[in-house]
Amino acid sequence: MIQLNKLLSALNIPFSEGVSEIHRVVFDSRLANENTLFVAIEGVSVDGHSFLQQVADQGCQYAIIQRSVDVPGGMRCFQVPDTRKALAELACFWYDNPSKELTLVGITGTNGKTTTATLLFNLFTQLGYKTGLISTVVNKIGEEQVPATHTTPDPFALNELLRNMVDSGCAYCFMEVSSHAVHQQRIHGLEFCGGVFTNITHDHLDYHQTFAEYIKAKKGFFDSLPPTAFALTNRDDKNGEVMLQNTLADKRTYALNSMADFKGLILENELSGLVMRLNTLEVHTRLIGAFNAYNLLAVYGVGMLLKVPSLELLTAMSTLEPVEGRFQFFKSAHGVTVVVDYAHTPDALENVLKTIGVFRKATQKVITIIGCGGDRDKAKRPEMAAIAQKLSSQVLLTSDNPRSENPSEILKEMQAGVDSSSSTPVLLIEDRAQAIQTASLLAGSTDIVLIAGKGHEKYQEIMGVKYPFDDFELASQFFNKNR
Repeated sequence: MIQLNKLLSALNIPFSEGVSEIHRVVFDSRLANENTLFVAIEGVSVDGHSFLQQVADQGCQYAIIQRSVDVPGGMRCFQVPDTRKALAELACFWYDNPSKELTLVGITGTNGKTTTATLLFNLFTQLGYKTGLISTVVNKIGEEQVPATHTTPDPFALNELLRNMVDSGCAYCFMEVSSHAVHQQRIHGLEFCGGVFTNITHDHLDYHQTFAEYIKAKKGFFDSLPPTAFALTNRDDKNGEVMLQNTLADKRTYALNSMADFKGLILENELSGLVMRLNTLEVHTRLIGAFNAYNLLAVYGVGMLLKVPSLELLTAMSTLEPVEGRFQFFKSAHGVTVVVDYAHTPDALENVLKTIGVFRKATQKVITIIGCGGDRDKAKRPEMAAIAQKLSSQVLLTSDNPRSENPSEILKEMQAGVDSSSSTPVLLIEDRAQAIQTASLLAGSTDIVLIAGKGHEKYQEIMGVKYPFDDFELASQFFNKNR
């Protein structure tokens, strides 16, 4: 617990009217009681200011607000310009600013965040450091796994996680930074020693409304970096330089096709892995595809900027394994190559299919299973179907995580991108398990099947319920059955 006057001092609010002990700071009205400080957040669909009477009735006496409201009797409210920032500042103060005790690196971008953050975690673990990871898939404190609910947690969950990392002896932490997290001030107050930009493509326009606003959110992360940090950006992405425009951090770049501080060249690109030249040195890795070449370049750049000796760095990089659900593949008992990938944006899907095209022989069919998530950006649905049809021999449009939407309506919106004059057939199979089973029957020996969209996920979300569902596990069952 912390005294109220000390909490308010973190927000530069003077308060000397007695001593009140606060056991918890909350922004969920259901958790407010006589021992809490309630922070009223204006959310996308719910406004915390509307629940002040409710939290007062539950015994809460103190609240942080950002606009004038009718204050319930017996409650004291303190107004600030931005309650989201206030919540983040309180979280940092509550946990004694753990980010200042770690080497914290944030990775942002549309695609590659999870892979880059996870590779960095695995790399620095391999180098002998106890390391933390905050990602879409899982959070880790050394070997301990902590379930992930959001790409970037809320400020209190985030600072608690960082404090646990510090207390357990972690020296480094690599975390994904989502555009939502930047816009919602979840990372406000954290002290980063570096930021990485992977790329930016069509995504999350259901939230940001326009591509310009989406770029602005990503850029906001780099704008907030201190002069002591580095800002590492992908120079091959046309918005890479935009990220560096207003940052005070040390500006660094990586690229395959442009002049950059960390320059990569793909020497070999096979199913066995990539051989690359990184600046002047060569490395063989087990990762596959040009998109992973960018992820590896980012990892190399971060390692060099964190002063890891180059030979030690490249030796450790050569041991890195592919990340679960990111171009994860197996050969079936009948010779079919099955690839499971998280690709859920047009750019990611195109990259994966083009990578498959590098290895594909003229006699091999490529069968793609793809769906689009519900309650998300609808504009990309026809584009995803069009890309799949263009780069595949056959396409099965199916369900992803429909969430609160009708799966058949999502499929209709995807179908709008299908070219009826194309020679590539497109089937609509709403049931995802049935689509995977159908692909196992359609695929001939040596063909390639891509199951895209869910990757590492172990569930399918339908009408608010998460049902067990694992693409890789189901594919293993169906493709290895006796025919």
